[in-house]
Amino acid sequence: MKTRLMMIASALLASLICLPANAQPAQGSGSMGSGMNGMGPGGAGMMQGGPTRARAPRDCTQAPNPAACTAHREARTQAREACKNAAGPQRKQCMREQMQSFDCAKAGNPQQCEARKMAYKECQSQTGPAFRQCVQQKMPPVDCSKAPNQARCDLHQKAREACKDKFGPEHKACLREQFGVK
Repeated sequence: MKTRLMMIASALLASLICLPANAQPAQGSGSMGSGMNGMGPGGAGMMQGGPTRARAPRDCTQAPNPAACTAHREARTQAREACKNAAGPQRKQCMREQMQSFDCAKAGNPQQCEARKMAYKECQSQTGPAFRQCVQQKMPPVDCSKAPNQARCDLHQKAREACKDKFGPEHKACLREQFGVK
C-alpha cells in the first residue's frame, strides 16, 4: 500500500512540475509555439482573425548580392503596403501583380528576372500546380557556365528536367531521388 501511494505521489508531483513548462510558449523567431497545435505566440490571434507575425527580414549584408537583396526586400515591402487591404485569393493576385512591376535591372540576374516576368504573364490565367508547371515550361534553361558553382547548377538542371511533369508529393519524391536525399 505504501509503495502504491509513493508511486501516485511521484506521478502527481512530476506532472505538477512539468505542467508550467508545457504551458510556456516556444522561444525563437517565427515560432508557432510548442507542438503541432500552433497555439503558441500569434496562434490564437490567427484563429481569431488577428494580425499575423511576419518573420524577421533577411540580413542582406550576408547575401551574395546585397544590392539585389535590398531591392527585392523594398519591392516586397511596397507590394505588401499596396495589398494590405486585400485578403485571400485577392491578396495573392494583388501581390503577384505588384511583384510584376519589379525593376529587373536591380535583380541579381536581370535576364532570368525578365524571363520569369514573361513566363508569369503568359501563365497568369492558371493557378496552383498548373501555374507552376506552366512557368517551369516557359522559363529558358539556366546558363550554368555563368554560375558560381557549375556542378551544382548542372545537377539542379538535370533534376528540373527529370521531374518537370510531376506534381506535389510525387515531385518532391522525384527531387529527393535526383539529389540522393533519403
